[in-house]
Amino acid sequence: MSQTVVRINGPRNSLRNFKTFKEAIPEPSKNEVLIKVHAISLNYRDIAIATSLYPFPVKDNVVPCSDAAGVVVSVGENVKSLVAGDHVIGTFDLSNLFGQQMDWLNGQGGPIDGVLREYICIPAVSVVQVPKESPLSFCEWSTLVCTGVTAWNALYGNIPLKPGQTILLQGTGGVSITALILAKAAGATTIITSSSDEKLDFVKKKFGVDYTINYKKHPEWSKEALRLTNGEGVDYILENGGSGTIGESLNAVKMGGNISVIGFLSPAEQSKMPDVTSLALAKGAVVRGIVVGSTQLLQEVTRFVARKELRLPVDKVFDFTEESIIEAYDYAASGSQIGKVCIKIAE
Repeated sequence: MSQTVVRINGPRNSLRNFKTFKEAIPEPSKNEVLIKVHAISLNYRDIAIATSLYPFPVKDNVVPCSDAAGVVVSVGENVKSLVAGDHVIGTFDLSNLFGQQMDWLNGQGGPIDGVLREYICIPAVSVVQVPKESPLSFCEWSTLVCTGVTAWNALYGNIPLKPGQTILLQGTGGVSITALILAKAAGATTIITSSSDEKLDFVKKKFGVDYTINYKKHPEWSKEALRLTNGEGVDYILENGGSGTIGESLNAVKMGGNISVIGFLSPAEQSKMPDVTSLALAKGAVVRGIVVGSTQLLQEVTRFVARKELRLPVDKVFDFTEESIIEAYDYAASGSQIGKVCIKIAE
């Protein structure tokens, strides 16, 4: 039997070089499971891989994407923890079961083939069950693989977030909105930034963010963050901008606070880089790079979402055709979404 597989065929220089192929459905080895993919979600990493902006290894003719949710079809003879019919998601880095990711050689959709196809085989130890009876769609569950784990890692992977603390989120993309949902459920006070009042109003109405900051109106938005926290500063900041916004984050963070460096959407020229070491020292702040997260963290965030009955932020869903995949990538690259962009592989 064959399946439809999507590959980045040819040079990785645009969001147009996707091609579908008919390939054999793989058989699981002794320690693997075969999963029928029902939905995948896109990350900025997928845009960067397709356009050669990703700074880590990528194989030629790669099957893109890393975030999938689906149903177990069959299991290898050594697999005891899963059975056919289980609803599941799989870890971003198949080798990272716990602790810190140790290299960039095992992330799905980059150095190894990813999940933009109808069936995948992955190690059973890298698979996490999700409840069948949950109201969440496969699209929603798929968003936990990178986005959910990244947000959870930022909040619980080092110094755990406590109820009553304050968190600031940059922008209205998937990581920020997911972290907002998780932090609100944990009893934190939330602040979100955007250049769009329309987006900020939407996030306030739909997701209940406590405070909003328009960084176009407040270019030095750290001053507004300090005002909102009575001069104390913010306990946790999810730094999605990178070198272009790290200075404002260090100004806004509380003494002894945490800054999780996640993205590089707003790079600064080296000559305009703030003195990060002095600013971090002055605040006694933890500045920590977040590299997605392990299977253990995926299990933790899945359990939290299920028990709290949280809904995850899917902005738009596209079909599994070459034309629709290009549309999905274009939409994700536009930055106009609030939350996640998904592709439905199967009903």
